[in-house]
Amino acid sequence: MSALICGSLAFDTITMFPGRFAQQILPEQVHILNVSFLVPTLRREFGGCAGNIAYTLAKLGGEPLVMATVGADDVEYRARIASWGASTEFVRNVPDSYTAQAIIITDTDNNQITAFHPGAMQAAHTTTVPTDRGVRIAIVAPDGRDAMLQHAQQLADAQIPFIFDPGQGLPMFDGAELNRFIAQASWVTVNDYEARMLSERTGLSIEAMSRSHLKGVVVTLGAEGCELWEQGVHTRVPGVPATEVLDPTGCGDAFRAALLYGLERDWTLERCVGLGNRIGALKIASRGGQNHVIDRTALGV
Repeated sequence: MSALICGSLAFDTITMFPGRFAQQILPEQVHILNVSFLVPTLRREFGGCAGNIAYTLAKLGGEPLVMATVGADDVEYRARIASWGASTEFVRNVPDSYTAQAIIITDTDNNQITAFHPGAMQAAHTTTVPTDRGVRIAIVAPDGRDAMLQHAQQLADAQIPFIFDPGQGLPMFDGAELNRFIAQASWVTVNDYEARMLSERTGLSIEAMSRSHLKGVVVTLGAEGCELWEQGVHTRVPGVPATEVLDPTGCGDAFRAALLYGLERDWTLERCVGLGNRIGALKIASRGGQNHVIDRTALGV
């Protein structure tokens, strides 16, 4: 059965700044901020949350069904998705637009500054969640604002359990909207920064959030692993050391693919996030969001 992935497809322009942002940005001068970073390296990668999640899920042996919008420059990306054996049936072309573009600068501490042009993603709400494709589980990942709201509602109406993954889209929503997402979702996953913002906007602590209909709340902590909350019970799942730290781009998406893979197979949530931590360690040792190699036998999946 398919896992529906609602989110963005994008092209990522990734650069590395061989220094620390903190040494270049003066806190007392941010009201007149004017900085420039010399970035000697540059790569263009396939990206976007839906694309990155689908890549890892397909490599794990899952069946990703991508629902996203692309622009007139979509030929390469469609071919790439098809090369994984995944369907592009719900990847819709929006004429007279570009596929979303992200420009990412990463410093030596793995901090990132990103500029994002949404392009065709702004029309993502015009695609409707399919209810006749045997979808067992879904994820609402960062996408157009209206698309995230509508797809969450459509999944709830169809009684399809889904992960709410607000990611960098979280600031687009107020407390009432975020509370509605939480009420509709079966699981919530955020990083530690997003967890604080989500709590502030909803008025709910992560613990209180988990004491609800939710089957679990996952807070990722980068190299430190993640926190797992189930009905108010907190479990710390340690991280997995990476053989090399090259590029954090797409690590969160790889982790979420592991969640989808395990949840679709009725694993415990702790087992799911354990796989997610191992996949994240694999991804960070590879550049880009869709270049890491997955050995299913070594992972035991």
